[in-house]
Amino acid sequence: MFNNKALQWLIMILIAITLIALASFVLYEMMLRNGLQNDPAVAASGSVENVQPKKLTAEQIKNYTYEMKDITTNLVGSDYIKISFAFLLDSAKAKNEFELLQTRVRAIILQTLADMTAEQVSGSKGMDLIGTTLINKINPILSKGKLTQVDITDFNIARN
Repeated sequence: MFNNKALQWLIMILIAITLIALASFVLYEMMLRNGLQNDPAVAASGSVENVQPKKLTAEQIKNYTYEMKDITTNLVGSDYIKISFAFLLDSAKAKNEFELLQTRVRAIILQTLADMTAEQVSGSKGMDLIGTTLINKINPILSKGKLTQVDITDFNIARN
């Protein structure tokens, strides 16, 4: 029915189709993973999963919390935000270091907010995005402890 050359061609075509399908699947998976990694909410929440705060007493929470009030800056576009934070650190040493680095922390906050739109920061998901992004950006500059929680204590967006 088939001669030897026709059988060889058929096998080569089947192998080529299989390789093309496999390559397409691999490329699709890579693009899907890269798309999720570029999503700031997914990247931020993935990094924060490793930070597990230990159980603290109310007095320890008060002693390890640093407040930063009334930061006002522009968002992407013509909107601006006025926001206040309470940063919970894991130890007194970490809080002291955080206080010494408050200028650097403020710069990180301003830089982070400058890249966000009013839509991104609005609502509870927006607040979570701000908190997780700040934890991911601030923890690398701390050497004596970790930032475990960022609470937004005041939040106003002004739209123009």
